[in-house]
Amino acid sequence: MPKLNKIKKLKKIRLHHEGTHILITASFILLALNVGLYYGFETKIPFYIVGFISVILYALMVNFFQCPIRRFKGDTEKTVVAPADGKIVVIEEVEENEYFHDRRLMISIFMSITNVHANWYPVEGVVKYVAHHNGRFMKAWLPKASTENERSTVVIDTPDGQTVMARQIAGAVARRIVTYAEAGEECFIDEHMGFIKFGSRVDVYLPLGSEVCVKMGQKTTGNETIIAKLK
Repeated sequence: MPKLNKIKKLKKIRLHHEGTHILITASFILLALNVGLYYGFETKIPFYIVGFISVILYALMVNFFQCPIRRFKGDTEKTVVAPADGKIVVIEEVEENEYFHDRRLMISIFMSITNVHANWYPVEGVVKYVAHHNGRFMKAWLPKASTENERSTVVIDTPDGQTVMARQIAGAVARRIVTYAEAGEECFIDEHMGFIKFGSRVDVYLPLGSEVCVKMGQKTTGNETIIAKLK
């Protein structure tokens, strides 16, 4: 029975299409490099060292581009789920000046290079606003990263009339943010909102008075961990 459960779990994991080109290119480059070292030197020490590093590097890339098939279990009404795998690095009231121009409760999730980087919608509703902003590539956990780094903003109106913002933020290594959301379309928990390539953060802005369900430093699982309840 345990073996069967393990097989079922593996079937729920797939690779995100955003990583297809990178993984194929990396496999050819690493293979060529290792073949060259194997046949180019009499001593095999350089081949063993680089081969070991290549395996670890490629395994990290495969893990990064995982696209787990997840289904949220529970009532989605007034529920805010984690839009990403990672760690809670900010829970505070802030002044949001791009869309709301008032104070909001911000919950931020930092994704390290070892995390899956697919992003899910945090709430269900209708997408009201989508915008991409060019910017800097500071370390994603810095406070200024939320407003000065390369970023994409998605604003969602929930069925009960509340408004939630999710902001994808590039980090020091990330160089590309992919956002699938389009203004006017319906969105649902379980659906992918986008993808950020190589180290980043997602901020969620909620109405004041929302109930926070996570704590600082807590690890989150995208589309599974409940981070808040709307009032």
